[in-house]
Amino acid sequence: RQFRDPSLVGDVSAALTSTGLDPSVLTLEITESVAMDDSEEVLARLRELKNLGLRIAIDDFGTGYSSLSYLQRLPVDVLKMDGSFVQAMATPGGGSELARVIVQMGKILQLVTVAEGVELPSQAAALRRMGCEVAQGFHFGRPMPAEEIEALLSQPTVLRRVS
Repeated sequence: RQFRDPSLVGDVSAALTSTGLDPSVLTLEITESVAMDDSEEVLARLRELKNLGLRIAIDDFGTGYSSLSYLQRLPVDVLKMDGSFVQAMATPGGGSELARVIVQMGKILQLVTVAEGVELPSQAAALRRMGCEVAQGFHFGRPMPAEEIEALLSQPTVLRRVS
């Protein structure tokens, strides 16, 4: 609903201006279902946001009905692999192959692929072997109050990459 709001681009631009935030450090996430709405309106809005200098991520990738040809046209930087693929990796014959395909597709499209929902060291290790360089989930940290996040972010080793 927020993505379809005609004032979205202006609101984001105003927020960047008022905060002085460098747009290159801001990533806006949109769900796969919104991104894959094959309309010129979606594509135009994504391009406008991208022209502000920020990054765009497709969240919950792999849960919808992605058109690969349309995905190639989208001005996105990041694919966030849905956590269901990561969870399936914990079971024999689970989702390892699908996760591997998503990681490879991201590489082919020159996108950063983020694995969501990593809870186990074995999942992180398997993703590393697949070539997935970025992951998030309880294995790396639990939700916490803002004060704890500030303290955590002040530590030089806070950003742990899968690679």
